[in-house]
This record gives sequence, structure tokens and C-alpha cells, in this order.
Amino acid sequence: MKKIIFLALITLGFSGFAQNDAKAESLLTEVSNKIKTYKNISLDFKYELNNMSENIKQETRGDVVIEGEKYKLNILGVTRIFDGDSLYTISPEDEEVTISSTNTDDEGTITPSKMLSFYEDGYTFKMDIIQNVKGRKIQYIKLTPMDTNSEIKHVLLGIDATTKHIYNLIEVGKNGTKTTLTVNSFQTDQPISETLFTFDEGKYADYFINRID
Repeated sequence: MKKIIFLALITLGFSGFAQNDAKAESLLTEVSNKIKTYKNISLDFKYELNNMSENIKQETRGDVVIEGEKYKLNILGVTRIFDGDSLYTISPEDEEVTISSTNTDDEGTITPSKMLSFYEDGYTFKMDIIQNVKGRKIQYIKLTPMDTNSEIKHVLLGIDATTKHIYNLIEVGKNGTKTTLTVNSFQTDQPISETLFTFDEGKYADYFINRID
């Protein structure tokens, strides 16, 4: 599950540009400035994982609503709600709810609230190829981890040159695994329920509640 949430999109701030491509910096800053104007963001996306040598191929779809640090993510039949203080992972198949704080032993885990800023630290970046995707001009930026021990070889971030929104993100691992997240729908400032990021324990009376900290 952590690997699925690893990815995504759009920076909210940058540091250490000295080693980076000036054009890439300019484009990412433009994307960042646009994102800062949105109160909330709703994404529908496709997630693909491929490893030819291990004969692994997985494809699924998901959706997430993000407002500041809060989010609600649906993927693989599981719902994850973060209300700003606690994370609730709801699994109808297992009839279980896991409740945890924001603390995690895995600092590399990228949560949905960081989907739009995961690469602001720890990567160098430069302009890469331009592709025409169904009439859309997609400019890719190549991000390389500064940490030489990282399991990630590089990441390609595709930006729609017209809207300055993220189109997709491709992560290539040193073990040959390629994961791709493609945004099918990118909506902003949608009317959302005041209780969207609130966990109502009363709705899960028959579930096992697992409080891990």
C-alpha cells in the first residue's frame, strides 16, 4: 500500500536549485505557484506497476481529495482518511479499521498530502523530452535522487505545458520496477462536505478497530 501512495505530483516549494536546470526550475516554480491558488484538489488516477524480469504487472485506479494536509484516498478497495492528526485506514474486505498517528518508521513513505510536494527535497532535476499525448504537449522533467543509496534510479514528471498541471509520473527503480501514475481527472476548488475528512467510528461498529499507537 505504501508503494502505491509513493507517487505524485506538484511542488509547493523548492530549495537548493543551484545544481538544477534553470528551465526545469522555472517550469516547476510556475506549476507550484498555480497550485498554491487552489483550496482543494480532486484527482482520479490510474496506477501501473511493471517488472518484466519478475513477470509482475498490476494496474488499478484510484481517487483522492486533498485539502492542505488532510486527504481522503480510495484505492484497491481501501479508504485512507487523514484528518490532520490521525490516519484511518478502512478495509471493508477485512472489516478492520487501523488508526495511527502521523508518525511512521518509513520516512520514505509519501502520503497523499505530500503528493504535490514529494520532490521538493532530495532530488536534482533537468528538462527531458517533450511528447504529444492526444493533442496535449507534455513536457517531462527528469528527477534524480541525491541519495546514492536510494532504490529509485530516476523519476520522470510529465507536465501539461498549457494547463501547468501534472499529467503523469514515472518512477524507475534500480531493481527494474517501473511504476506509473497517470492523472485522468484534475479538478480544483470543488464543493466538498465538511465531514469528508472526519472518521465516524459509529459507522464501523462491526469492524475490528486496531489502534497501533
